[in-house]
Amino acid sequence: MASMPDADPPALRPSYPVTTPRLLIRPLTPADADGLLAYRSIPDVCRYVPFEPQTREELLERIATRWTRTELTAEGQVMILGVQVRDTGALAGDVMLAWQSREHACGEIGAVFNPDLSGRGYATEALDALLRLGFEGLGLHRIIARIDERNGASVRLVGRLGMRQEARLVENEWFKGEWATELDFAMLAGEWQARPAPARGSE
Repeated sequence: MASMPDADPPALRPSYPVTTPRLLIRPLTPADADGLLAYRSIPDVCRYVPFEPQTREELLERIATRWTRTELTAEGQVMILGVQVRDTGALAGDVMLAWQSREHACGEIGAVFNPDLSGRGYATEALDALLRLGFEGLGLHRIIARIDERNGASVRLVGRLGMRQEARLVENEWFKGEWATELDFAMLAGEWQARPAPARGSE
């Protein structure tokens, strides 16, 4: 007896821009190179993330290659999207949504933002939209964020989103010339549905 065909596999194909009250979240283009350079070239911004300060040429290369994905159709894929302020058109930062496992319905979020635009809650608003895409758009069960313990701003950010700390991995990685301790945060789909709206903070 023939088996029933599998249901359509999950996939995320957002309609762009993804809008929030103050932001437009969209694919990056070569026109964003200067906006990206304004913060991705700053050593302090790059201190706790897995890349060094970048040049305009490096950013243009990434926009043309690694950052072209606009949908998630298979595990292991990653989307990098720009976050634009509606009122001014300024690029406030960029966000990442990764699909880690189809079997376990798990994903990961991350973000890099321009410190000149800090204190306005843009990162909170943008990552809240990414959680919605992951849980409601892709049907994920669990989304994580991995943060260097010294990165207090990012720790506070995921706390405002309602993510809870699950692990502290002491000196688990040799990172940029020293041992770094990783904090792992997570949220489940049921927690997403039950949580109150995140409070805007300093990011």
